[in-house]
Amino acid sequence: MPGPTDIGGIPGDGASRAVRFARISEVTITVEECVAAVQERQAGAVVTFAGVVRDHDEGRGVQGLSYSAHPAAGEAMAASADRVAAAHPEVVIAVSHRIGDLTVGDVALACAVSSAHRAAAFAACAELIDDIKATVPIWKEQAFDDGSTEWVASLG
Repeated sequence: MPGPTDIGGIPGDGASRAVRFARISEVTITVEECVAAVQERQAGAVVTFAGVVRDHDEGRGVQGLSYSAHPAAGEAMAASADRVAAAHPEVVIAVSHRIGDLTVGDVALACAVSSAHRAAAFAACAELIDDIKATVPIWKEQAFDDGSTEWVASLG
């Protein structure tokens, strides 16, 4: 069952899972919480990713973003992490995507992947980010310096 700040996904149950958590959150997320979830004695590599709100997009200044998620986004996030874990059985995964209003510098997507060896961790981390972008129904509205806004779907 999701915790009080989790919108959906799987919270994880400790050492028995390849996916420690895969969740959508309304509160601040960090790479550090993902790293803590995947650290194991046999892990010789921990690869991380932080998707951070930047101050520009296609030559326009960005003030901030607002992320919205479909009600099934948590299940889609869990399915994405499960797919990557199944394709890379030697890894352990933790991933969170933030929704709501974010400002420049905030972390929108955080993940960590651990493995005995770096090649597997790097491959699984890259695949995870690509899969999430392609399959999890989360959309962002960008607010630009000139006062205009634009909706961008993360799918596709």
